[in-house]
Amino acid sequence: MFSTKVAKVRNLYIGGSFPVRVQTMYNSALKSDETDSVVKLIGKLAQMGCDLIRFSYTSKEDGSAFKEIASRSVIPVVADIHFDYLLAIDAIKNKADKIRINPGNIGAKWKRDEVVRAALDNGVAIRIGLNSGSLPLNDKGLKKTDLMVETALSYINDFEALGFTNTVVSLKSSSTDETLEANRKLKALCDYPIHLGVTEAGSSVISSVRSTWALGNLLNEKIGDTIRVSITGSVSDEVISACEILRTLGLKKTGVRLISCPRCGRHTFDTERMVKSLEEKLLMLDKDITVAIMGCQVNGPGEAKEADFALTGIGRKAFLYKKGELYKEVDYSNAEKELLDAIQE
Repeated sequence: MFSTKVAKVRNLYIGGSFPVRVQTMYNSALKSDETDSVVKLIGKLAQMGCDLIRFSYTSKEDGSAFKEIASRSVIPVVADIHFDYLLAIDAIKNKADKIRINPGNIGAKWKRDEVVRAALDNGVAIRIGLNSGSLPLNDKGLKKTDLMVETALSYINDFEALGFTNTVVSLKSSSTDETLEANRKLKALCDYPIHLGVTEAGSSVISSVRSTWALGNLLNEKIGDTIRVSITGSVSDEVISACEILRTLGLKKTGVRLISCPRCGRHTFDTERMVKSLEEKLLMLDKDITVAIMGCQVNGPGEAKEADFALTGIGRKAFLYKKGELYKEVDYSNAEKELLDAIQE
């Protein structure tokens, strides 16, 4: 969204005037007997707002499952490559839409040149993905963020010398300060699309805080074209967090805005359980609406009047609001279905 250059990943464009894209990474090994469930998961993530999904490509044995998933996936599929350049070439043969290589371990220049040529011949994008924990040898004694930027620019120059420009760059660290500093330096010297993320960020709550701070600041500074919120946990949570960051910054206009009360001693309506059950279902709806889930009669009616749809309640009684007006009184056990039905009417 904020870079002049554009990368093409299957039918998806990153950079230029295109929206900031949301990515996640499948968090298990590829298995041939699980491709159906993976494809189904990808479909759900795409409905929630995910634009790309990455897979670890660790051996040639991954090729068969990867190829089937890539052939059936509704969104572009990325192969994550470390150590062995031949795996990158193998992934390209097996329908990868994009390759991520790590300059810290991909090997000699001639090896990555082979990868670039294969990508060029097959219309595949490449992400130059640097992590602060696996950087190339620092024989100049550079500051870590300077080494990351210098390495990325060196790779870009080598790629361009081979006529390859379908490139995305990422500089990630588990430190938010390093992530901010490295990407600011990169943006000043490079106009290729930038993928943002705080690597090894932690559990859902911790990662969301760290990622919001780093990614929110960079995106506000017009740095970043695609993002991932790395979470030790559910890939769905990664997509939810990333979409909410973009929505909060005004960079994503569509999708359900879900608000809910934190609960206090007055609540008798189980908002936590209701929100956990509804969250993914609501985010799969292609609707620009606000939904409020409130736990008592103090703020419930007021929030309900400002939301497109709302649920509040007392004990087993739930009150469904539509466009600020009381629409229906229902039993708690049916409240979720009644809300979803009302939204879909």
